[in-house]
Amino acid sequence: MDASWYKYIRDAVILGSVKGLSLEEYVDNPLWTILVETVHKMIMYPHHKAYVQREILLEHPDVSFQELAVNLEISRGEALVILYELKKEKAE
Repeated sequence: MDASWYKYIRDAVILGSVKGLSLEEYVDNPLWTILVETVHKMIMYPHHKAYVQREILLEHPDVSFQELAVNLEISRGEALVILYELKKEKAE
């Protein structure tokens, strides 16, 4: 197997096959509110959000939720909610 095959597998398994969707496409899903409520109940959520705001976004403003999930070892759902909320706060 060549290197491109390994990259494909890494992208599919680690980053997930959903990498083509934008944050806004997830927000339009009827299950979005349930995801947000669940993430907000997680004990480490406020700490993860503060860390992403203070450290990660300053150095990597275009980080994807998939990359964030892998690097912080958090769920993709939590990473999605964190990035969406920080993006929304910045726009206000």
